[in-house]
Amino acid sequence: MKHGKELRSRFYARSRHFDYIPAGDKYLFATEAPKYRFNIIGTGANGREHIRVTTFEGRAAVHGIFDPNPGSVKSAQEAYAQLEPEGKLVVYDSLEDAYTDPEVDGLIISTPNYTHIDVVREVIKSGKHILLEKPMATTVPDAHEILQLANSYSAVFQVGLQYRYKAHYVEAIYEALERRVIGDIKTITIVKHRIPFLDKVSQWNKFSKFSGGTLVEKCCHYFDLFNLFAQSKPLSVFAVGGMAVNFIEFERDGERSDIVDNAMVIVTYENGIRANLNLCMFSPIYHEELYLCGDEGRLRALQRQDMLEWSRPQGELEIARLEGQPSSLTTVGYPKYITEAGHGGATFYEHINFVDRIEGKETDAATAEEGFWSVVVGAAAEESVKTGRTVMVDELLDGLDV
Repeated sequence: MKHGKELRSRFYARSRHFDYIPAGDKYLFATEAPKYRFNIIGTGANGREHIRVTTFEGRAAVHGIFDPNPGSVKSAQEAYAQLEPEGKLVVYDSLEDAYTDPEVDGLIISTPNYTHIDVVREVIKSGKHILLEKPMATTVPDAHEILQLANSYSAVFQVGLQYRYKAHYVEAIYEALERRVIGDIKTITIVKHRIPFLDKVSQWNKFSKFSGGTLVEKCCHYFDLFNLFAQSKPLSVFAVGGMAVNFIEFERDGERSDIVDNAMVIVTYENGIRANLNLCMFSPIYHEELYLCGDEGRLRALQRQDMLEWSRPQGELEIARLEGQPSSLTTVGYPKYITEAGHGGATFYEHINFVDRIEGKETDAATAEEGFWSVVVGAAAEESVKTGRTVMVDELLDGLDV
């Protein structure tokens, strides 16, 4: 028997326009009650995004929150009230109370980068499913400790490297790694141009000792993609970078900001693939561009967010193949309501995969090992910028069991 495939949109199902329809009369807009309950640890911008996406995805509900900053708690309460006007949100007085609550199945950690190691050391005692925001840690030793904890953990432990779920990267991964339309990948290039880092509580993201540095904090996403496309371990990293425009005069508590706002990073992999990143953090628009060159063609994937008057496609995928093979140029993207859920829709699909993993399904969500290697490349790049020399990854990992 053939089953229907009518549109069953979570977006329309949650619309207040259809509240007048009794639950028993809903068909297209029928939803199941959430099966899982999550606590959000850290309720800044990313934490609120996780509240929104958890609710939108629908198989889990937000049970409670913990954040030591009253302003963040208040903002999260307001965001939750808009999503669940009749819901009850638990606000915990301590981290321990949040991770030991027996009503909760999963924990989403979106606290500042430098706190991840201490938070994980605690919440790992819970045995609950964990989604840890990127970067998993600010240093290689801390990331390695988290990796070891995750490797011996019986519940789900996922790292929030969700850029692999952006529409243009999803298509690029499929075309390059599954269809292999450009043959064997030889070089990888990513261009990332964006506005400066936004304000945070205590401005922790303006200092490398708290963030891990720009090449760890922001670029772990791109190094994760490098590693994914290379399908190999990084061998060496060389980088140049500096502070050209942003936060040059910024001080807090007598300390000057020290994060780079531009960099060029070259990564060589054990299998011979080379990758390079062009980063600019003082651009008036958001622009990400990926180039993969193989022995049978070239792939380009693009995402942009204009802050200008004109309108143009936000995502593109271009495949140029050798003579005798079809080439293509396509516009890619998700429905607008998914894109607006956060990070171009990537967080939504990250949550789908998190719940799928909880339900025992195989997914391509970022593992603790993949999170570790993204930090390794970022930390090596930061070290290379400071020293002006090529960093050999095996030297960086000396003494660690990897």
